[in-house]
Amino acid sequence: MPECRNSNNIPNLDDCQQDPEWLTKDFFQKKLRIYFKDPSLEVISMNLTPAIPKGENYASVMTRVSVEYIMEGDHESRNGSYIVKSSFEGDDFSTELMKPYDVFYKEMKIYQKIIPKLNALLKEIGDTDKMFPETIAVEFDRCAIVFEDLSKLNFAMCDRTKGLDMEHAKLCLKKLAKMHATSAVLNEREPGISKDFDRGLFNRHTNNYSPLFVGLLEACGKLVSQWDDFKEYGEKMLALKPKLMEYGNQVFDPIDGHLNVLTHGDFWINNAMFNEGPNEHPIDVILLDFQYSCWGSPAIDLHYFFNTSLREEIRLHQQDELFQYYYNVFAGTLKALRFKAKIPSLHQFLLHMIEKSFFAFVSGCLIQAIHLTEQTDDADFHALMGEDERAQNFKSIVFQNEKVQKNLKRLLPMFDRKGLLDHRD
Repeated sequence: MPECRNSNNIPNLDDCQQDPEWLTKDFFQKKLRIYFKDPSLEVISMNLTPAIPKGENYASVMTRVSVEYIMEGDHESRNGSYIVKSSFEGDDFSTELMKPYDVFYKEMKIYQKIIPKLNALLKEIGDTDKMFPETIAVEFDRCAIVFEDLSKLNFAMCDRTKGLDMEHAKLCLKKLAKMHATSAVLNEREPGISKDFDRGLFNRHTNNYSPLFVGLLEACGKLVSQWDDFKEYGEKMLALKPKLMEYGNQVFDPIDGHLNVLTHGDFWINNAMFNEGPNEHPIDVILLDFQYSCWGSPAIDLHYFFNTSLREEIRLHQQDELFQYYYNVFAGTLKALRFKAKIPSLHQFLLHMIEKSFFAFVSGCLIQAIHLTEQTDDADFHALMGEDERAQNFKSIVFQNEKVQKNLKRLLPMFDRKGLLDHRD
């Protein structure tokens, strides 16, 4: 995980969330004793530092814990580094808003129950790819998960403002395709697992995030309406306000007869960590953060990834190549695991993508503006989800970014030609 940094890329610990009060030496000693199966393990010392700054993560508290401990038979102490992901504490606004999405319980269940089974399925076909971080402990009472610290294994995040090249993108898509395929097979072998994952960013249970999405749409539409030759696009976006959440729900609704999977739900550049060799050549990638995982079309993750995380020339000209690459890994993994249901052809799968393409517009024109923001002073959950003056100002500011505006000028005509800005009634 990256250190906390300000706009000058200098560590700035004041911008990070406070450490949970329950994160004590005794807590870690108990968890490490269970993980290492050594009841005599003793934690000698530990140090807590923030693991992620404002503007990089909005939905949880991330803490890096450096631990010195000694195990049975050791002559010298050992050092370990771990990341603790926990829920907001003492923040009623965030807690109540996120409650219907069940993000913390869902992610804890994925790490404790689902991921081990996905890994086991890959092992069935001799696939030794490491997909996810090693989990040290899942603490339901504290709404917390303890992971290995991937930064100590030479993994790091790429720059969210620059986007991924083809090599990095394909590595991400290979892991994503395997996650999708194994989840479909798991659901076939253990029917019913999908029922626990019906609350993505858009869902039929709550519209609590409508201030985020509608607020972004309104801020973007007002800005674009002021540009020469773009007024029509701005007016169309503003006219979409009453329909935005319903159209988003339709994207996230699983379609009977389509191949549905456990989607990541928030699959973008900051939810992957890369191990790179010389000249930034990616060797491996680990997928992170499953708070918004939901059962639905693979297109959810693909549209989101393509429209938030790629370098612009790749987004505009090479999506079809990446789509085919993903499909080949996805279909190949399903076949290797002897998936019984019908696997769609590449063309059929493309039609499924088109059916869910409204999320390409939402991801590329609204969500990416948040991802690219460099104005992080007010970048917090309240600014995202609130409707007060501060929140409205933040949503307007993210569209002042020069790169965001260039993207909008390229994307809006393209999305309009596909009918994505039109009412469907």
